[in-house]
Amino acid sequence: MSQASITAQHQLDRIVALGYPDVADMSDESFRALARPLIAALERNDLGEDILLVPTRELVSPESLIARTSINRMAGFTTMPPRDIASFLPTDGFEPPEGPFYLVLEPHTGTCYVNREPDVARKLIESDERIPLTLEEGLAIATQHPEWLLEKNGFNLLGSRSADGRVPSIWMSQNAPRLGAVWPNSRHTWLGNAYCMARRGVNLIENHTMSE
Repeated sequence: MSQASITAQHQLDRIVALGYPDVADMSDESFRALARPLIAALERNDLGEDILLVPTRELVSPESLIARTSINRMAGFTTMPPRDIASFLPTDGFEPPEGPFYLVLEPHTGTCYVNREPDVARKLIESDERIPLTLEEGLAIATQHPEWLLEKNGFNLLGSRSADGRVPSIWMSQNAPRLGAVWPNSRHTWLGNAYCMARRGVNLIENHTMSE
């Protein structure tokens, strides 16, 4: 097995243990089966361990996922109603890679873009040839790497936006992960702006292998 496939398998094990199959209304085995093609592709094309396994919102709705995060046994929470969370959609017509699961490569909470208005930070991220993370990807960070919130406190997710212009954010509040939102012209000294270097679905991974 490659390092990437081992990392993805560990991340899959974690979200299964946290009850993601219940959110998807399926058995653990059926849920795991959906990730097998992606993990199998990683065995043939090692992308390293700096990856993040992301289930699409068609598989698990983001409204219920913050409560499945935790830090030191303090469960994540939000004060936003479910309809507000569901309204944060990917910007610029973004569509995730094919499949119910895909990978984010080299995710980061964006501490280098701290204390920047979201609209300004997005331009900086794109000028640096990086990709702003979506709500689903930020929830995956909080689930797989809660220690990043402890170390770096919080981050905006500029790849998603609601109709009124707000962008979702995740930060530490009351010693637990909290999902909230900020306005595009606001800045916070304790919020980075999360990004990654690439996204990969199973077809992109397989095509890369065939081209080598």
